[in-house]
Amino acid sequence: MRYGFIITGGDPRTAAELAREAEDAGWDGVFTWDGIAIADVPSYDPWVTMAAMAMRTERVRLGAVLTPPSRRRPWKLARETMTLDHLSNGRLVLPVGLGALDDAGFGAVGEATDRATRAALLDESLAILEGLWSGRPFAFEGAHYRFPEMTFLPPSVQRPRIPIWVAAAWPAPKSMARALRYDGILPNAPGPNGQMGEASVAQVGEIAAYVREHRTATTPFDIVVQGVTPADDPGAAAAAVQPWREAGATWWIEAMWTGDNSVDALRRRIAAGPPRPSSA
Repeated sequence: MRYGFIITGGDPRTAAELAREAEDAGWDGVFTWDGIAIADVPSYDPWVTMAAMAMRTERVRLGAVLTPPSRRRPWKLARETMTLDHLSNGRLVLPVGLGALDDAGFGAVGEATDRATRAALLDESLAILEGLWSGRPFAFEGAHYRFPEMTFLPPSVQRPRIPIWVAAAWPAPKSMARALRYDGILPNAPGPNGQMGEASVAQVGEIAAYVREHRTATTPFDIVVQGVTPADDPGAAAAAVQPWREAGATWWIEAMWTGDNSVDALRRRIAAGPPRPSSA
């Protein structure tokens, strides 16, 4: 299992400093988030933030959890991601999904809010990203996007593409099929009240078995889960993550979305290191 940290607070300069501290503390990935206008939450452009993080680090994976391609022009997203892949020497991962509609960057500015439309835009965007990242002549004809043949140069550093992690709803067949076409899943699942939320340990185990049975590609595939572990008790932190690891998760992302996520609190949790078992 690998261990990442989402920097949920602070400006881009601070995020870059924390990314360096996370690399020094042994984390495997450092992530930001992609928001436009969420009430009372300071938001910064993720691509500018990750560029700053890339310049201060050498080893960790970088990404934004998560980007909704339905509100971005896919050719612009292709150029941004390719550029960051080069800047980071091939360390970018692209987590994608439909996005949360509590962000005014959807309905308030006229972006699509219908789930089916956003899913269709996501599928077309991912196909376009793959084609443009290749560096070969590529044309596209879809229901929402179309353009004649063009060539984006240079291609991405990572081959055959920048890894894509897809937020998917378990056990929805279409959603799962989309994730299996790419390189990883951020799993969601219905809870006891029927509302979608983070998948449980048992559901992650079911997802891991489903991936083994249904995915035909032989390239690596990640199952990415997130949560919060204590900074002051390494044993308890490792024990909290161990069931997820045993269920088949390949990434644990420390995600301090609520509670005290001040820069000082983030720094303390980063410095304590990832919740890795002592034998790992």
